[in-house]
Amino acid sequence: MGVGGKFWDLLKPYARHEGPDFLREKRVAVDLSYWIVQHETAIKATHVRKPHLRLIFFRTINLFSKFGALPVFVVDGTPSPLKSKARIARFFRFSGVDVSGLPVAEGVSAERNKTFLKCVQECVELLELFGMPVLKANGEAEALCAQLNAEGLVDACITADSDAFLFGAKCVIKCVKPNTKEPFECYHISDVEAGLGLKRKHLIAISLLVGNDHDLNGVQGIGLEKALRFVQSFSEDEILNQLHEISNGNSPSLQIVSKVVDEIILCPDESPARSKTSHCSFCGHPGSKRAHFKSSCEYCGTSTSQGCTRKAEGFKCNCSSCNKDRKEKEQQKHENWHIKVCNKISTEPNFPNDDIIRMYLCNKHGNFTGIGSMMRIASGDGLCVSWRCPDTEILVDFLDFHQHWEPSYVRQRMLPMLSTIYLREMAVKPEKTMLYGQYVFDSIQRVKIRYGYQSYVIRWRKVTSTAGSIVRTNSVEESDKPQEEIVEIDEFIDHLDEDTAPQIHIDDECCFLLTDENMELIRGAFPEEVERFWHEKELKASKRRKGSGFKNEGSSEKSESPKSKRVQLRLTEFYRSAKVAAIHAKQGDLANNSENQEDGPSKGKNKVSSSNLPKSVRRRLLFE
Repeated sequence: MGVGGKFWDLLKPYARHEGPDFLREKRVAVDLSYWIVQHETAIKATHVRKPHLRLIFFRTINLFSKFGALPVFVVDGTPSPLKSKARIARFFRFSGVDVSGLPVAEGVSAERNKTFLKCVQECVELLELFGMPVLKANGEAEALCAQLNAEGLVDACITADSDAFLFGAKCVIKCVKPNTKEPFECYHISDVEAGLGLKRKHLIAISLLVGNDHDLNGVQGIGLEKALRFVQSFSEDEILNQLHEISNGNSPSLQIVSKVVDEIILCPDESPARSKTSHCSFCGHPGSKRAHFKSSCEYCGTSTSQGCTRKAEGFKCNCSSCNKDRKEKEQQKHENWHIKVCNKISTEPNFPNDDIIRMYLCNKHGNFTGIGSMMRIASGDGLCVSWRCPDTEILVDFLDFHQHWEPSYVRQRMLPMLSTIYLREMAVKPEKTMLYGQYVFDSIQRVKIRYGYQSYVIRWRKVTSTAGSIVRTNSVEESDKPQEEIVEIDEFIDHLDEDTAPQIHIDDECCFLLTDENMELIRGAFPEEVERFWHEKELKASKRRKGSGFKNEGSSEKSESPKSKRVQLRLTEFYRSAKVAAIHAKQGDLANNSENQEDGPSKGKNKVSSSNLPKSVRRRLLFE
């Protein structure tokens, strides 16, 4: 989608690969349709129930909790009439039908649009229950994302539609790969300007020449490389006007190109063009062969008696006359190429399309509305969007109805998002004592490093225990829910949506959760616990160092060589017999076997007792 001719490949050398903290505490506009269309094949799959809801559920949680971003979701509005042919092409994408000769008509893709709009509506309902702001664009969603980015209301856009740059986006995140050290593939318009010399109007001109979502064909015979070379000949203020002049049959651009070529190629102190002087066929320098036989030329630099040197294969003379001739040929070649491009543009009917140009240059693609007050962003006009706390119980009922997910499963998967909100609130107002009204901060277990990113493993303790209702809850809920649906949810994990469910532990009839949390969030919410954790870690490290030091001293005392004591050992003492060593080894094995037999039953009991509760029961114990 977006600009044709493999436009992303042109920008690929200027991509930045950012780390997981790139979007932390930053606002990002998300093209919701891009997320849904990206998994269009999964929507048609039969083994997954409503995969678009599952996709939005896990991806929103990961974006908010794992990467710490503040997402603003944008949905498409009324499609432009200019995009009707592109909509027809997408409708027949998987049918194998050639749509090049089909007439442009409204309502062809109405059936598919109804199905897709239903998916979008369900995703919007899910996001609103999450408390995420959802904006509706007047037309294209990427246009409103770009407007938010250009006005500074968001820091980046998540979309694979290259049209976002044409609408004025400053930073576009094309790809998110969470299971890597650098999960974000970002493109900054400043890098494109520095590398290719292209600005917004240059990109619009390229899209008009090679084709886009609103004009699939572009200009016949002009590809991406040719379009890039053509638009680089003009400044940003001139390029669109030049396209109009060329299409009207005027070619004032040729004079401009000639002037540009002259400035680049010709030196200002060179004399006007003159006829090329004769050159020696033996050495290749200016002058005649007969004259060079008598005395060597000044260019060869040899003595008069030796004569000129024979020119090498592929020799090129660098005299002023030859340099002038080559530059004139290069200029003429460039002008001829430019004339051919202008001729192709002038033969294209209705080019350029002014409606497409006005659409790309427009800066009003939607209205901003917002409610709630967890966090908010606002423009100069007082318009704002905001984030609210999720309606957990309503969200549980929504997913129970649409996905047939157990309430305990939904609450468990939502806990990373709830813990992120809880830690942010604790950093501002340390009044809230419990997470989700049930869990209290217990301790910091350890520091976890994954893909080069450090985080704390936090232990949460559930205040109220429901161990007495384990059997009753298990029997009732498993009878109501199909077992195959539960297995399907646990096994089907999308490679872009990492499962971040907290680990469940039961110790002395107390329920504990282990979650991975950002180190800065924990430091802001519980600074004393962080100081205590590092202090205890330093004490353990110092004790370990002292213990290793004493051990080394003792071993050094014991390992004094017999030679240092100057005592002559007997042969039987120095070379211990294999028989004695075998006897000692056998006695050691018997002792170890007896110890294993004594410890075996107790270990087995512990293992059995820890595995009495299955995974589903432990999950209900915590989240019901």
